[in-house]
Amino acid sequence: MKIAVTGKGGAGKTTIAAGLALKFKESGKKVIAVDCDPDANFGIALGFSNLEEIKPISELKELIAERTEVESLDKPATLFKINPRVDDIPDKYCAVKDGIKLLVMGKVCKAAGGCMCPENTFVRRLLSHLMLSKDEVVILDMVAGTEHLGRATAENVDRALIVAEPTQLGVSTAKTIERLVKQLGIKKISFVGNKINDSEDEKFLKDNLGNEFLGLIHANQILTKSRGVFKFDELLKKEFDLIFKKLSLED
Repeated sequence: MKIAVTGKGGAGKTTIAAGLALKFKESGKKVIAVDCDPDANFGIALGFSNLEEIKPISELKELIAERTEVESLDKPATLFKINPRVDDIPDKYCAVKDGIKLLVMGKVCKAAGGCMCPENTFVRRLLSHLMLSKDEVVILDMVAGTEHLGRATAENVDRALIVAEPTQLGVSTAKTIERLVKQLGIKKISFVGNKINDSEDEKFLKDNLGNEFLGLIHANQILTKSRGVFKFDELLKKEFDLIFKKLSLED
């Protein structure tokens, strides 16, 4: 299963992505967690302690230059290989903790389809390769919006999860992202409500976004007290169990 988790900045994409990665790992699945946000926090949420040692893929300048057949990434390239070899990258550049592999993509040039440069091409090619992997569950923690998701990648995403907060801005951004994701051709799109305080928050989201909610995550102090590292308490476990069950039944 390949899942792209997206939403506005601060909505809790990384929290949802981390919880899902841990649930799939607990179920016995092989999991690759892919941090597509330049402000990389997926590894923190999953409890990785050696993040400074993890080189973002887009910063592997010599490797990308070699694979895309350009002299140097410091010079503008008008001609380069658009289908570079990437099949060995996950094994060589993944960090591993408790059975979860982590890949950090780093910054790309522009949003989907906008930039043709060796770094962007290499990252997109790698993402497309991961989407075709049959053995692993791949969880993409996206930058706000749809950056990194080119059409070749999106065609193989099984589901997009849009994280929405119970605010007017949260709903407006979620609707915009839903429209963009549909344009990329992703068929299964669901919302996850986050930072829910009460039944009024739940009603507000459902009144504005419909009933296509895969789950609702309530505001929870454990996520604040854990300093960004995702941890389950009894309530979070129940909420993520429900989301995981729905994903397993529908896919």
